[in-house]
Amino acid sequence: MSKRKNAKETIRPSKRPNPGGPKAAQRRAAEERELAGQRHAAQQASHYLRGAAIEPRPINGRETVADLIDNAFLAYNAARLREACGLFTEKMLEPDVTVGMTLTGALTPAGLGMAALIPLIESGFVDWIISTGANLYHDTHFGLGLSMHRGNAQESDVVLRDEGVVRIYDIFFDYDVLLSTDAFFRKIIQSPEFQRPLSSGEFHHLCGKYVRERERALGLRRKSLLAAAYEHAVPIYTPSAGDSSIGMNVAALALEGNRCTIDPNLDVNETASIVLAAKRNGGKSAVLICGGGSPKNFMLQTEPQIQEVLGIDEKGHDYFLQITDARPDTGGLSGATPAEAVSWGKIDPDRLPDAVVCYLDSTVALPLLTAYAHARHAKRALKRLYDRRQEMMDLLRREFARAGHEPVSAEESDATLPMHR
Repeated sequence: MSKRKNAKETIRPSKRPNPGGPKAAQRRAAEERELAGQRHAAQQASHYLRGAAIEPRPINGRETVADLIDNAFLAYNAARLREACGLFTEKMLEPDVTVGMTLTGALTPAGLGMAALIPLIESGFVDWIISTGANLYHDTHFGLGLSMHRGNAQESDVVLRDEGVVRIYDIFFDYDVLLSTDAFFRKIIQSPEFQRPLSSGEFHHLCGKYVRERERALGLRRKSLLAAAYEHAVPIYTPSAGDSSIGMNVAALALEGNRCTIDPNLDVNETASIVLAAKRNGGKSAVLICGGGSPKNFMLQTEPQIQEVLGIDEKGHDYFLQITDARPDTGGLSGATPAEAVSWGKIDPDRLPDAVVCYLDSTVALPLLTAYAHARHAKRALKRLYDRRQEMMDLLRREFARAGHEPVSAEESDATLPMHR
């Protein structure tokens, strides 16, 4: 007979009630403890129960936003937002971290440029941005002194059309707002400094300069994200320059011989250089993703561009924070998780614990995150990345040359699949 004990004989009986064990005995034990006035022994709890007990203070109306988040956002997506606030303020806002932000969805028409994005820039909490062109176009309305209004999403769109009113869900504005903004962009794009190929970062920097001058002429302040980014040297890129009214006006002027073009090659390399410079200068790279879509991919593809395409040794972004209402199971990039991004080389696998996804509307989460960050973290020194574009591109070129001007083989890369997500 074997000296090995039967497997069942080696299992030690648990000191804790096991839901899979005999129910009658467990019930009697619980009743005996209750009759004896014995308290549940917390030290016997599973290690899975080591999280803080859910025991919030009553909400009395005197709480700050940050206090409310810390005290009452304890479960479900509220807890994910609390975790996001903690990740942002405790790790992403360290001095050596370069924070890139993406903007998808109609955020600036809802006033979030003025309410959240400009304050984040001014406090040094956002160092560079990738946005849809539409957000930048609608942002410009405010810098030109044009107004957008709260409305009722149930109104008849036929009637609104007859009234000359344009609707973005429950935001209404006069059709002339579009015409006036188009006229502004067509005027400035004909300036001599625009008559060449530009990255979208340089293009938006120049636009921001003119929007800032219009703000000054109108006596306005802190209305336009483009103007604030110009002042604080925060580069703003867009992954599809033609997919907005700004790009449409650039295209229209091209029919008249205007030489302004937005070169996507410059964008791909400039954005990659920002991430590489952050790492090579002894720092880290963080991404704050509002929504998903093309800006999310354009932000995350910086690492596969560095690793897979340029053949430069790198591991991925260090911190990942996404606010999205997209589901991961539909297969779209907007809902893709940070764990999935690891397989593409976009996120450093060793930093996966420093990744949070909040399944929330950005118009809800972003104001709360902004308020929390200002309450819990001091302002950071501005990195002024736009002013360092040449320096960062020189670094990228040197590392590419050192890598032999050839993409790294799939076996040697962290990103082993073709880059299309």
